[in-house]
Amino acid sequence: MSEARIDKWLWAARIFKTRTIAADACKNGRVAVDGVNVKPSRMVKEGETVSVRKPPVTFSFKILKTIEQRVGAKLLPEIYKNVTPQDQYDLLEMNRISGFVDRARGTGRPTKKDRRAMDAFNEEIYIYDEDL
Repeated sequence: MSEARIDKWLWAARIFKTRTIAADACKNGRVAVDGVNVKPSRMVKEGETVSVRKPPVTFSFKILKTIEQRVGAKLLPEIYKNVTPQDQYDLLEMNRISGFVDRARGTGRPTKKDRRAMDAFNEEIYIYDEDL
């Protein structure tokens, strides 16, 4: 059974864009193998489960083949199996939909609706009184 460094495997399996980013993720505790945080030099074997935290979601992958050389995207089904729970994808979808809805009132730039409300409030009102 072959082994590979976790940072190289994450890069080769196209989970991270560069090996440096993969190594930094390991150093910062965002990568775990079978539930244990790992260093970039940790050797991984086939059959182990890798969890990668990319806030707000934690992706999980079962290693089918250990590689250290980057392969084409079409070959990825041979390298790992995505075992991420559905609730993580639901969380990602909710986060994507919400967008700027969570913006606290009064922070940042006013929305178009806020600006129209301010314009309506500041608009001058002329009062015409016939008795004067």
